[in-house]
Amino acid sequence: MPSRLASVSASPMLATYAQGAAQSAIQPVADFIAPTVPVGTSIGRYKKYTEKNKFRIPATLRGMGGRATELSFAASDETFNCAPHALDFPVDNLEELESVAGGLESILQEGATLVAEIAGLAHEKAVVDAALTAIGSGDDVDFSGTNDPVDIIDAAILEVIRTAKYGSLMGVGVLFGAAAFRKFKNAPLVRARFVTAGSPAIPNITPEASSSLFLGQPDVRVSYMVYDNAPEGVADDIKFVLDSTVLVFARRAEPTRRDPSFMKTFRLSNNYMVPGSYVRDDGRVEVAKFDWSEDIKVTNSSAAKRKNVA
Repeated sequence: MPSRLASVSASPMLATYAQGAAQSAIQPVADFIAPTVPVGTSIGRYKKYTEKNKFRIPATLRGMGGRATELSFAASDETFNCAPHALDFPVDNLEELESVAGGLESILQEGATLVAEIAGLAHEKAVVDAALTAIGSGDDVDFSGTNDPVDIIDAAILEVIRTAKYGSLMGVGVLFGAAAFRKFKNAPLVRARFVTAGSPAIPNITPEASSSLFLGQPDVRVSYMVYDNAPEGVADDIKFVLDSTVLVFARRAEPTRRDPSFMKTFRLSNNYMVPGSYVRDDGRVEVAKFDWSEDIKVTNSSAAKRKNVA
């Protein structure tokens, strides 16, 4: 006879709650850089683009009795492999025995929320690390004095659109590190754009307001994620993940396996944060387990630019 925890962890209610918690906990920056592509199998093919690939607009006119143009891709076929990921949430037998009616469900929902939040942070760090590795060191820029930060970003946006070779179908993302956005919003030539005759003060320059300054009004975000750069046992060395970096990249909010977005996260459809349970070897603790599969891929490294703000 299954235990109470096993019964609850197998219930559709907890599965629905866990997947909802997982979706809510996906860090906005991770999903911004590498949006999810739902796939039907853990291993499959996707298109990877380089500078040499050409996207050409095909002829769609078909003569009577003639053949239609077949879509073809100059990009190479690569393989994604949604590797297994998992986190466990232990529940002591005493805690299970002491729980009142409905209490165990609340404990497991708390565990699902905690697991989803930690998994989301780990995913965001992995996405940012992969992005920086793919783009490389980037270019040093200066937002001070007579240098125009808006024109610097505009030039990067046009270069990304040109390199992605998908024209107006391709969206663009601009991601500021925390220090980079501080320098951008306080740059003289940026603040001057928000001054109007008789205005008593310059309004707060938000990422949303910044979008209107750039060509094509791209999606603009700021990363505030931090991490401890110090090894175990040493005093904290807390740093921002991006800090003084600006990333400009091609993205589609709902990508496919074939479009030339910069990055994507492949995930098995309807299999994110699947709950279950097992009993620990000492018999005193029953563990609520949560499993999922994903693969983060850089699908078009040339469709992204990095600017390091001096």
